[in-house]
Amino acid sequence: MSEKRPEKRLSERINIRLVFVLSVAIILLVAASVVLLSLYLLINGGVLTSKDLSGGGIWIILLFVLASVIIGTAATIVFTRIFFKPVNEVIDGLNALSGGDYSVRLDLGKTGYKKDISEKFNSLATELQNTTILRSDFINNFSHEFKTPIVSLKGLVELMKRGDVTPQKRKQYLYIIDEELDRLASMATNVLNLSKIESETVLTNVTEFDLSEQIRKCILLLEKKWSRKDIDFDLDLDEYYIEANEELLKEVWINILDNAIKFSEKGGVIKVDVASDGNNIDTTILNHGPKIEEEDIDRIFNKFYSKTVVSAADGNGIGLSVVKHIVDLHGGRVTVKSDETATAFTVRLKRKRKK
Repeated sequence: MSEKRPEKRLSERINIRLVFVLSVAIILLVAASVVLLSLYLLINGGVLTSKDLSGGGIWIILLFVLASVIIGTAATIVFTRIFFKPVNEVIDGLNALSGGDYSVRLDLGKTGYKKDISEKFNSLATELQNTTILRSDFINNFSHEFKTPIVSLKGLVELMKRGDVTPQKRKQYLYIIDEELDRLASMATNVLNLSKIESETVLTNVTEFDLSEQIRKCILLLEKKWSRKDIDFDLDLDEYYIEANEELLKEVWINILDNAIKFSEKGGVIKVDVASDGNNIDTTILNHGPKIEEEDIDRIFNKFYSKTVVSAADGNGIGLSVVKHIVDLHGGRVTVKSDETATAFTVRLKRKRKK
């Protein structure tokens, strides 16, 4: 298939130019025919006589018509070479992108529409190239992170099968197995959730519920994780009712809270604040973990982005991608502020009437 692509591209360029040339040539031929027809009608009507056309007058007219066709066609060919050059470059560029070559860039001109087309095309090519690189990194990282706990689990099970493990060691191994299973379950759940959410275009199963109560329940669901690190919660949760998909929104709080727990120091404090400005409800979850660099903040919600500290522990940024998709689906917005002392995720949703 790939061997035929250059021929296909050449044929596309030739076909466009040929159509244009033939169109102009036909127009010129029609014009010449009209001239000849007019001449014929003038002679038949007696307006022109053979005497008027004596001395080779008719041949001069025919020569003029023929010359106009030849010159017009030649001019059209030259014109199409100039006019269709940027079009052909765009076609070649699109063919390269469709063939997987994302390094191609266009430089059609420095002004006007040519500059605009070049910038838009190059921006698209850059995004596709970055996405491809990030997808490859994501697959490699996710495969490694998924395989690591499995290898660990297998090793621990083999040790326990020997039968010479002390009760204390057995308890320790079971604790590690429990953690690794939680890790696998979390990764698998996030991948499945993201796949499901990405296919959603319309928000369904919308109900009215107490947002603050939902957040409290999510904190309790993660008790095993935060109790292990002796983390306290500073809660400022007034009663706010919203209309949303309760199950999807639950995933938002669990993912953000899980990150906050993960990056909090042992014995730290996580602050959860729910407030309203009348039209919106802002939910802020703040932890005193490591700083997220400014250049990474715009990328941490990309499902293929695995560079940042947010995804370093699990080897993937799927959880935050789930958060972004769900919030977008609700017509909301999620923002991040981070410095050396704290990182805060704020989710803004439309406020509904209070029950």
